[in-house]
Amino acid sequence: MMTGSVTRRTASLRRGLPGCLAALAVPLVVGACATVPSAGISGGEPGPAASAPQPPKPPAPSDPFAYYHFLLGHQAELSQDHDRAIAEYLSAMRADPSSVFIKARLASLYLSKGDSAAALRFADRVAESDTKEPAILMAVAGVYAASARADQALALYDRAIAADGEGGDPYFAKGILLMNLKRYEEARQAFEAGVRKAGGSPMGFYYLGRIGLELKQYDAAVDAFERAIAVNPGFEPAYIALASVHEARQDGQRAAEVYRRYLQAVNPNSKEVRQHLVRLFLHDKRYQEALAELEHILAQDPDDLDAQLRVGLVYGETKEYAKAIAQLNRVLAARPGELRVRDYLGMIYEEQKEFEKAIQAYQENLRIQPTYADGHMHMGFLLYKLKRYPEAIGHLMQVLTLEGRHADAYLLLGLTYLQTEDYAKATETFEAGIRENPDNPDLHFNLGTAYDKQNRFDDLVRAMEAALRIDPKHADALNYLGYTYAERGIRIEEAVSLTQRAVALKPNNGYYVDSLGWAFYKMGKLNEALAEIKRAAALVQDDPVIFEHLGEIYLKQNLVQEAREAWLRSLSLDPSNSKLVERYRAQGWGDPLLDERVRQAQRRVSQNSPASKSTTH
Repeated sequence: MMTGSVTRRTASLRRGLPGCLAALAVPLVVGACATVPSAGISGGEPGPAASAPQPPKPPAPSDPFAYYHFLLGHQAELSQDHDRAIAEYLSAMRADPSSVFIKARLASLYLSKGDSAAALRFADRVAESDTKEPAILMAVAGVYAASARADQALALYDRAIAADGEGGDPYFAKGILLMNLKRYEEARQAFEAGVRKAGGSPMGFYYLGRIGLELKQYDAAVDAFERAIAVNPGFEPAYIALASVHEARQDGQRAAEVYRRYLQAVNPNSKEVRQHLVRLFLHDKRYQEALAELEHILAQDPDDLDAQLRVGLVYGETKEYAKAIAQLNRVLAARPGELRVRDYLGMIYEEQKEFEKAIQAYQENLRIQPTYADGHMHMGFLLYKLKRYPEAIGHLMQVLTLEGRHADAYLLLGLTYLQTEDYAKATETFEAGIRENPDNPDLHFNLGTAYDKQNRFDDLVRAMEAALRIDPKHADALNYLGYTYAERGIRIEEAVSLTQRAVALKPNNGYYVDSLGWAFYKMGKLNEALAEIKRAAALVQDDPVIFEHLGEIYLKQNLVQEAREAWLRSLSLDPSNSKLVERYRAQGWGDPLLDERVRQAQRRVSQNSPASKSTTH
């Protein structure tokens, strides 16, 4: 006994919109502004950088000619005229070839111009000298570090450490290089030694905290950043880094307290810290607090379009759509070329079901930039939802022309062909998508549904199994394959196992629960089947297949009145199910089409049919 199309077992297809594409529609894109930072600090890095130390204080050459050209070179360097600076330093060096300082400056200048060979040639000449000037040694070590000559750089940092009896800078420069090399324990030792030499250094403590953050040693990181702040209460990067530790621990409340501590005690006008606070609130969906901070930023700088955009996105997330639209239009008035802002505006129109306005927004983006692949994708998705399939196909094919590996475009194009019942093209599209994206489980899954439409059972099974090899928790594939086996009455134990796994992943998905109940029915476990399908009917109250299944189980248990009622409920939801009508009559229960609920359903279907609509105009 076949109880309806097998393809109806997929919850997402039953709803008419593929669940795997839901991200294309909503939520709005506030999330893009609300990403939790990685362990690294995104801004406010303090110096010195290992690859670019500050130039040492220049000594005066003893030769007057050398001194004259040295002064000209130094002036040119200050004016950012590196070519003239190099020429003057070369002239000075010809008069004073022993000047280690000039060689060090030439090494740094050649490095800044991208001439690493010349930079290293002069760096080697400094390294071969017996100079004990820490600043010169650190400058040349920076050249080596930037040229991936880490061992030579570390050797010069060690020489600078030996020559510098009191300062911590050489230790810190060495530690930064070791951090970049991910040699964290050695870096920690360098920073600790530098802190001891410096008698306490906010920068040293800061980098010790960075190591703790990289190694996920969060308690140590918190302690180090707090010590950096204790030494220098105005050290902004330490506050930002400390807050990022709390964010890494998923403790948004404490992170917010750190940002607010800085704003209250140090600098209430720090836009960077306030922006961090906004990002944190957006991530935690604390929209009103985010809005308050954004209003503070705009009070300081009313022309801050990024803050204006975020205000619009917050209004979108809080479903204040009129305010969101007004805000985004203000941003677009100032920046008409901001395509993504107009995308957000179009999505808000979609949320309000103002589809023509959404289409106009996407069309405007495509007018500005016809090769904007995201614009074609948005148009294709919206037209798919509106069942304007030929237009959707045109935009989706354009996406694939522009971005040949776009998995979502292949997926949506294939689904569009499925909706137009062009199963051969759907299959061809999914197969092409898999060639470009072999590890995309959704493409394999939907290829399986296309094979199912063509009664290619063995291919269906292979496609679903491929989806599950890639993603063993692909709930749709588990449910689809399990229901397929149950419907055919084969591999019933596996059918139960597969549908149980799907239900375990999504216990409140009524369609999956129905599949499990049907698998129990095919196994002969009627009590278990009845319990599951009754639960499915409670979860999804408008699906005719579930009530058809329910009636079948009641009938098997000789609960005739309950079976009759369940089938009438099914037919009231789908009066076109002629097989069920005949089965109802065959039970001797009369004609179900005379039941008032079924008759009302028939009238409803008739009124909504294209033929009836055409006669009313």
